[in-house]
Amino acid sequence: MIHLRLLLVTYAPVRLIRNAATAFFFVSLSILALPAQAEPVTLVALGDSLTAGYGLPPDQGLVPQLQSWLAAQGAEVTVVNAGVSGDTTAGGLSRLDWSLTPETDALMVTLGGNDMLRGLPPEEARANLSAILEGAKSKGLPVFLVGMEAPGNYGAEYKAAFDAIYADLAAEFGATLYPFFFQGMTEGNSDPAAMRPFMLEDGIHPNAEGVAKIVADLGPALQAFLAAHRP
Repeated sequence: MIHLRLLLVTYAPVRLIRNAATAFFFVSLSILALPAQAEPVTLVALGDSLTAGYGLPPDQGLVPQLQSWLAAQGAEVTVVNAGVSGDTTAGGLSRLDWSLTPETDALMVTLGGNDMLRGLPPEEARANLSAILEGAKSKGLPVFLVGMEAPGNYGAEYKAAFDAIYADLAAEFGATLYPFFFQGMTEGNSDPAAMRPFMLEDGIHPNAEGVAKIVADLGPALQAFLAAHRP
């Protein structure tokens, strides 16, 4: 009887250890079988007042509305607002290096509007944007390039030279081109009067409803770009 008790006392811990090891083995297999969770993508939005959200409540600018739109689509993306009101392409270039933190996975560039409004030479804007794309390329970052269009008041030659910048650079650097920042607001109607209800009083910046229209058009193109370049 004493021998039986000793056997039971000796066997019980061994059995517990064996059962625990078996459970650990199967739990480990279950964890390994789970699909890997994708890391969130960090997108830096380098731009001017159109990116910064000039004249709008903090939650109604381009970046927060774009962030909300992407989240609603189930996209794991963090959009960093690197927009500075009044910035030209030269200004964007000057702060490129410190804007592209080590966490950055992709870059969206929305610059050139202030160059155009000030009548700066198109070749200067081209050179600055080219340097921005070259800087992103050197870091291995894909670029989503948002185009701008010049009005006709500087003349046909200026407009043609300025408007061609974005398509040319996108082709040269392999960037993804979104042709015109305001195309979601125009809905195919080039009459400026059609855009007026969606602009602030200055006639330059979109209001919250205008931004929503821009995001609804730009969002799917950006989402496809991010999916194609997910790290």
